[in-house]
Parts: sequence; structure tokens; C-alpha cells
Amino acid sequence: MHGPDPADPYPMRGQNRVGFLKPLVSHPQIKIGDYSYYDDPDGPERFVETCVGHLYPELGDRLVIGRFCAIASGVRFMMNGANHALTGLSTYPFNIFGNGWESGFDVATIQAGIRGDTVVGNDVWIGERATILPGVSIGDGAIVASFAVVSRDVEPYAVVAGNPAREMRRRFDPRTVERLLSVAWWNWPAEKITRNLDRIRGGDIEALEKAR
Repeated sequence: MHGPDPADPYPMRGQNRVGFLKPLVSHPQIKIGDYSYYDDPDGPERFVETCVGHLYPELGDRLVIGRFCAIASGVRFMMNGANHALTGLSTYPFNIFGNGWESGFDVATIQAGIRGDTVVGNDVWIGERATILPGVSIGDGAIVASFAVVSRDVEPYAVVAGNPAREMRRRFDPRTVERLLSVAWWNWPAEKITRNLDRIRGGDIEALEKAR
């Protein structure tokens, strides 16, 4: 056997609170890699409705999540549609209420604040009820602590916590991080990952490099 089937939405037999997101999510603005899962006691099926806020097609931004990510319950990805126009004297969204208030509204005032796609790397762990703000990139191997509010990019293998989230430490020294990013075990085929689980779970970077 070479691990669970990444196309199985419920890979843990006997309980359905953990689900692989790729087979569960079908949205043109969301891309999710194999084996990334969402854990929710109410079930992972409503990940988009529960965890992704203000994702509007007219704005064109995307949520991209890599492979082997662990996403805890209550995590929120706030997309660019949550922003209000900041180019005028008021931030109130008069236009959304219609009845004449939409007259003269310029969508460019919203587009001016768009920060681009929200991107989560590979092997990222996002703790319970963390919030990821629009346009943030989270590097491979990073950890986002529970209840953190991430408003800026997170470096690979960094641990961030707080509101706003700040880097608390790096999981490894810079040279080891370079070597891990070069190995990129998350891109290996399932058979190779299965053969080398002890190396991936262990602490010997040289052994992992030899497996590559």
C-alpha cells in the first residue's frame, strides 16, 4: 500500500470530521493540492462556505493551497472581496444597497485595494480559528498558531502567532531550510513518500537528501 487515496474525501475510516479538500472542493477560484485536509467536528464538506469569505468572481482573486497541509477547524481565509474602498472620505459601501446609491460607483475604487491571490505552500499547519487576510503568501513548512491573524507574508518554516501575527521563530536554521526546500519531498510520488516516511518524519536532513 502507498498511503491513502488522495481522491477519497474521507480517508479516515470510522469518522468523517477530517476530509481531503481536493475531492471536496469544486470552485473555479480555489485550487488545493493532494492530501491537504480540513478538520471540523461538523464535517469538512462546507469548507468553502465556512472558511472562505468574500470570494467574488468579478475580482478574480484565487485561494491556492499546496499539498500535505493541515487546516484546523474555524480557520478563515478572508479574500479581497472583504475590502472596502479606501480612496474616498468614507469606507461605507453605499453601492451594495442599490436604490440609487449604486449610481456613480466606480469598481476601480475596490480594485485599487486588491492584494492578489492568497497562497498557502506545502506541508503548512494552520491552527484552530486562525485568520488569513487577503493576498498573503505562507511559505512551505510554516506553522500558523491558533487564533493568529496573518496580515503579511510568512517565510518558509517560520512559526507565527498573535494579532497581528509575528514570526516567533524558524523551525530550522537557514541552511537546513534551503536544503528542505530543495528536497521538496511533498512533490514526490506516493510510493516514494511511503518508502521514506521514517526520513520525512525524522530529523536527519542528510538521510532525506540521500532518498531524493
